[in-house]
Amino acid sequence: MKPALVSRRHLLTTGTAFAATRLLSAVPSATRKAAIIGHTGAGDYGHGIEKIFQGMPDVSVVAVADPVEAGRAKAMASSGAAKGYADYREMLAKEKPELVAIAPRWATEHHDMAIVALEAGAHVYLEKPFTITLKEGDAILNLARQKGLRVAVAHVTRMAPAVRRLEKALREGLIGDVLEIHTIGKMDSRAGGQDMMVLGLHVFDLARLFAGDVEWCQASIRLQGRPAVLADAKESPSDKVGPVVGDDIFAHFAMKSGINVTFRSRVGLEKAAGPFGMEIIGTKGIVRLNSGFAPGISLLPNPDREATTRVENWQTWTGGVDPATETTFEGLTDYDASHRRAVRDWLDAIRDSREPLASGERALKAIEMAHGIFTAGLSGERVAFPLVRRTHPLIA
Repeated sequence: MKPALVSRRHLLTTGTAFAATRLLSAVPSATRKAAIIGHTGAGDYGHGIEKIFQGMPDVSVVAVADPVEAGRAKAMASSGAAKGYADYREMLAKEKPELVAIAPRWATEHHDMAIVALEAGAHVYLEKPFTITLKEGDAILNLARQKGLRVAVAHVTRMAPAVRRLEKALREGLIGDVLEIHTIGKMDSRAGGQDMMVLGLHVFDLARLFAGDVEWCQASIRLQGRPAVLADAKESPSDKVGPVVGDDIFAHFAMKSGINVTFRSRVGLEKAAGPFGMEIIGTKGIVRLNSGFAPGISLLPNPDREATTRVENWQTWTGGVDPATETTFEGLTDYDASHRRAVRDWLDAIRDSREPLASGERALKAIEMAHGIFTAGLSGERVAFPLVRRTHPLIA
């Protein structure tokens, strides 16, 4: 049977409405009170989240909460906060901020911190991973909807200017009809389950950006050369992102759009596979995207078997924009600039009563893809989406 092609018309009608989304705004509005929650020694402040409001004329950082005094003092200096609290609950009750940044890179406290912040009436920006379980994420999003509050998650790669241009270009036929997307993790010392829960979430978020929602998943998970079983699951050893399993993962997602998406993370494959990210294959070309806060994108137009293997045939793709502008925003550079883009869109979403581009809902769907892999890999069965089970698939 001839595989179904995904038409440019389909991508134009089902992709994120790039053209309809207003460009990120730098126009100040009324000053908002912001607070930051961190936890030194238990995820710290992620990738510089204590600095995300720094220098913003429309946001005033009133306080930082951290149970560790030295870490709290350091974060206060970095953020410009006037006050510090050991208990974030006390801070939220006394300061009543409109905006709360939840900074720990570990996800173990994200749910509790977010629920308390939302109950206090604050919009929330979280470091990723969003939550440990789908149930926790559902609770956060349901409460936010009830209160009319906006939740954004630091999936900053989707906010990169080059990625937003690429999304639009793919919908307009840059490589014809998109057929397949092959994603890989970083495959460093965390190769396998932990790599998937830390780095894999970024590529899952981008895969959904380019290919839409998941229909079903099937997967293989191995550990030291044998099929993994539930008893092999353990708490992630460095980044605390919940239970993980396996040092060799390969998964296939069938997307509702007809695009096939794969993911792999295997110990020993790091050097051969290259930078973590994805390859997008279409009927008229191939795109390679190296993930990160300033992703590198290359294009192979009109590929054939010989051309694909020749490095000189690949072209750097910028969408016609000077690459030097990719890592700067509002006078910030690198990760600080990438956070600021996400924060600006979050503030615009609050003002415009819409979902942020890097929304909590989209972040939760990336976690759902990872949990789908755990479920399919251990059961040996195809798993339909959305997942019915919302508790963690590696906790009996």
